[in-house]
Amino acid sequence: MNEYPKLTKGILGAQGTTKVNTELFLSLVGQCFPEAIKDGKIDFTALKEELGDFVEAGFEHYDFTWAGKQAAKKGAQADLFGKTLRYKPQESLNTDTTENIYIEGDNLEVMKLLRRNYHGKIKMIYIDPPYNTNGDFVYRDKFSISDDELGELSGDIIENERLQKSSKDSARYHTNWLNLIYPRLKVARELLTEDGVIFISIDDNEVENLKKICIEIFGQANFEGHIHWRRRHNQPNDKTKMIGIVAEHILVFAKNSAYLKSVGVGKLDLTTTFSNPDNDPKGAWASKPWKTGSDQSGSRYTITTPTGKILEGEWMGEEKTYLEYLAEGRIYFPKGGDGMPRKKYYQFEREEEGQCATNWWSHEQFGHNQGANDCMTELFGVKNIFSNPKPVELLRSLIKVGNVRENDIVLDFFSGSASTAHALMKLNSEDNGHRRFILIQLPELTYTFDKNGNEVAKAACKVAFNQGFRNICEIGKERIRRAAEKIHKDNPEAVFDDGFKVFELGGTTIRWNTADDDEIRKLTDEDYSTGDKDNLDFTAGHNDMDIVYEIMLRQYGIPLSAPIKNIPEISNRTYIFADMFVVCLEPEIDDSLIERLAGIEPVPAKFILRDSAFNDDIELKDVTFRKLSALICNHQTEEERKKKYSNYTVEFI
Repeated sequence: MNEYPKLTKGILGAQGTTKVNTELFLSLVGQCFPEAIKDGKIDFTALKEELGDFVEAGFEHYDFTWAGKQAAKKGAQADLFGKTLRYKPQESLNTDTTENIYIEGDNLEVMKLLRRNYHGKIKMIYIDPPYNTNGDFVYRDKFSISDDELGELSGDIIENERLQKSSKDSARYHTNWLNLIYPRLKVARELLTEDGVIFISIDDNEVENLKKICIEIFGQANFEGHIHWRRRHNQPNDKTKMIGIVAEHILVFAKNSAYLKSVGVGKLDLTTTFSNPDNDPKGAWASKPWKTGSDQSGSRYTITTPTGKILEGEWMGEEKTYLEYLAEGRIYFPKGGDGMPRKKYYQFEREEEGQCATNWWSHEQFGHNQGANDCMTELFGVKNIFSNPKPVELLRSLIKVGNVRENDIVLDFFSGSASTAHALMKLNSEDNGHRRFILIQLPELTYTFDKNGNEVAKAACKVAFNQGFRNICEIGKERIRRAAEKIHKDNPEAVFDDGFKVFELGGTTIRWNTADDDEIRKLTDEDYSTGDKDNLDFTAGHNDMDIVYEIMLRQYGIPLSAPIKNIPEISNRTYIFADMFVVCLEPEIDDSLIERLAGIEPVPAKFILRDSAFNDDIELKDVTFRKLSALICNHQTEEERKKKYSNYTVEFI
């Protein structure tokens, strides 16, 4: 593993370290802010932007840019307020054991909510975003712009006067897509582990722009490759084009390529056919000639076949090596012992080694569109339930190449039909792995409305609508359920995580996150008089679990899959999550409750209480805090006090 120098080594001006400091500073800036490195130097304007200091659009210089890019950057950095993720237990599966997550909502907003919990925690990201073909994306892009706005941003309109009449259709065509994808990739990079990788499927329409964006966000040094995947198993019958399209692109970038290499890159499964015609006790094998080719040099010595034939020539190894392999049973003579010698390669050895991924992925090994459609037909019992799903074989191979291992997390934030979840469960079932997935999908409706207000299926969603699926998320969740069932049926002995917890993006449950002063004053007058503090503190339609999950989203490093348990022996509205955080939602705090909270073992990392439980009595809050500290101390042994005392905090909502 590569060791990076620390800031204290010469960065503060030790003698003779000017060059070292410059290289070190470049390295550190490049690791944290790859967009600020241009041609091996620091672009300080770009660095300022990464730190939130943006120049006005009029000062922008030549760069890979487009109308609205600055707004897209700001949008990526801006925090999200007034939103949370609400748990949907009725749509979840195996909730007591699963660590998989399915989230319904706009993926940019969802990823912003996940920043605290999953910052630097995602090993691999795969996305199959909209390809920008004839309006194929429905995200409500806040940076979409009109013709006039585009003209002003691009300089065609100054002080309301249009300077030229050239069509901007093409510019807007790309601009909307760029403003869609840019902030999402910016936030996604924050979620990757240091050895994390991202795979992005795309077609010819935006592949050039996508690569430029990724180079800007991830850095040129972290470009790992451009995979060309043959998505069709037959020749296209498209008479409108000179070149028929049979392949798609998958761009691959690392978070930190140097660190990735030090940890290890994943390998693909072998495609060689193995057999065991001679019943070799070492198992199945394949072979290659021991004799050198015409353009190769080797060693000359005599070999005698099992039938007694004498063979002269140049051989792959020294005679000593040949004799060792012969004694081990690694040399095979075909044609009943009369053929040319071949060296055996055992399957178990090759499986351990794997093979390096190339940039050409054929449909035979990695699946194709028709096979992916057939898979969905088999699962759902009807054709065309979903347009253009990705094949499980492709996703399974990407997970292998991404070197996703035990307990690693795979994120897909354009999850569509949930092929990623299917592939990950299948791989886990094969090698007893415990890889986890997080899927995010906008609940795009399968229908629209006619002039009379009646629901009418969208052209591309007729089958799904007729099968009762009201949005894409319903298809994805059902696909995971059915895929897990099929994997169990095909492999009854397999043990893998076949469940998932479902969340949806929604409004905050904690009122002070959104209420203004007038609203708070109004609520205080109305609700304190009735004693209904829940109406004061929390929004309508909430429940305790929603509140606890929202609190969980504000903790660093706690996954959404962490278990939440009610602690009835403390109180009916006291909960603990991740075995570390205690949330007490009781509207009143008394000595008895404090005594019970203090008795929780082991001592939690944090106690979270309602501010209104103290009725605006600051002295009562202070007394309670000191009493909790004293009681915790009394409950501990001397040894525990030395190790744990004061290692917890108390927060208020």
